[in-house]
Amino acid sequence: MLPPPAIRAQKGRGAVSNLQGRYEKQAREDFDDGWSHDDDADAGAPAWRTQVTDEQAKTILTRNASPDLPFNVSLNPYRGCEHGCIYCFARPTHSYLGLSPGLDFESKIFAKVNAPELLRRELARPSYVPEPIALGVSTDAYQPCERERRLTRRVLEVLHECEHPVALITKSALIERDIDLLAAMAAKRQAVVAVTLTTLDPAIARTLEPRAAAPARRLRTIRTLTDAGIPVGVSIAPVIPFITEPELERLLEAVSEAGAVHAHYVVLRLPWEVNPLFQQWLQAHFPDRAQRVMNRVRDMRGGKDYDSSYASRMRGEGVWADLIRQRFDKATQRYGLNAARSSRFKQLDASQFKRPPVPPPLGARARTPPDGQLDLF
Repeated sequence: MLPPPAIRAQKGRGAVSNLQGRYEKQAREDFDDGWSHDDDADAGAPAWRTQVTDEQAKTILTRNASPDLPFNVSLNPYRGCEHGCIYCFARPTHSYLGLSPGLDFESKIFAKVNAPELLRRELARPSYVPEPIALGVSTDAYQPCERERRLTRRVLEVLHECEHPVALITKSALIERDIDLLAAMAAKRQAVVAVTLTTLDPAIARTLEPRAAAPARRLRTIRTLTDAGIPVGVSIAPVIPFITEPELERLLEAVSEAGAVHAHYVVLRLPWEVNPLFQQWLQAHFPDRAQRVMNRVRDMRGGKDYDSSYASRMRGEGVWADLIRQRFDKATQRYGLNAARSSRFKQLDASQFKRPPVPPPLGARARTPPDGQLDLF
């Protein structure tokens, strides 16, 4: 019997395969019949290029009632994320589109081109009650295509105009482009930022988060935002046993020196297709410790690869999860970091919200009187 084909990483990509989504009716499996050589196959393989497709979204705000999340409302201008983080919990959402949570997720991006207009219409509703919006939670709002699309910038302009509070999370230095808006909003307690930092090791980051900003660059972004008067927190997510977990204390020290004011962490989560994709990544990049990593993950998940219960999905359970919690708590105390994740949302002020004028129907031309006041009817 021929051995299974070796797991090879795609240069510049996080996933090592285009694993089928769970809703596919037919299954496909790679098989090496021995007729081709790996070198020949690699030489003829086309580059995996990124495709960005315009999408007209029907709605733009997502609401949740999860007790372990500090926000109730979120907005994501993009579906899919070119950063290619192998651990991304949003990967399985590409299955809804008939696409793979693997390479498709990080190379086939959908831009919600009407996001700013939909947001304005939502804020104009008489029934709308303002509360902080978390921007870029599922997929990074500052991924590479944002440089040209500028959807996040336009969304922020709407929020800035309406004096609506916002919290952003990103791995990208591109957020520095919008400091003019964020600093003005932060001065009124209407904006906070969280930067995700998983490792200080650039070699690990290149495979774990291949198209996100390098760790050193993210530390510079924290300092730049902090110097502009914008409160910055750090998300140590995920904590991966035996890979990023040994750096926990050094990470917290580094972000404290960079100016971060609070931090939180999340242990590795492996929902749905993320589980096999992550294990493929382990075999490709860390075959020497892949089994140890998964054994420790199962120790923190009650013997399973993943447990989705609200009580434990973010922190895990058991001896090892408790040890990580103790290490994190002691380090945040040592470096003067506020460990309460909800604190950054509680400090945001929604009392100054200004409802925008009711926009005209989609596709209709707006009729604006000389005095700038729109008609009610």
